[in-house]
Amino acid sequence: MVLSTAFLTVVWWPRTEVTYRDSAPATVVYADDSPHFLGLVHGHTLPGRHPYKMAIGRDPSLSYRHWTDLDTTVAANGIESVTWTESGVRVRLPTGHEAFIPAQAFLHGR
Repeated sequence: MVLSTAFLTVVWWPRTEVTYRDSAPATVVYADDSPHFLGLVHGHTLPGRHPYKMAIGRDPSLSYRHWTDLDTTVAANGIESVTWTESGVRVRLPTGHEAFIPAQAFLHGR
């Protein structure tokens, strides 16, 4: 029984869940001519850490992307708004914090 529980625990962790998802509007066209997606990804690790990362990239599943780490206490309440422009994407959190990720950081497959 203990071995089964340990096995299932290791298989289940680490895991991630996308807690917020957005995509660039069709009116915003980037130099790589691809649609782009943004997500807030909540991680769960075996030691009990719960990191948050913001993922931006061309892959709608967010598996191939540009990562930006966010402080857990800031990201735990989600994302308030996202503004896509040709120069990049601005993310506003409910805490009032803002992050700007320049387009060159997530274009051409990053």
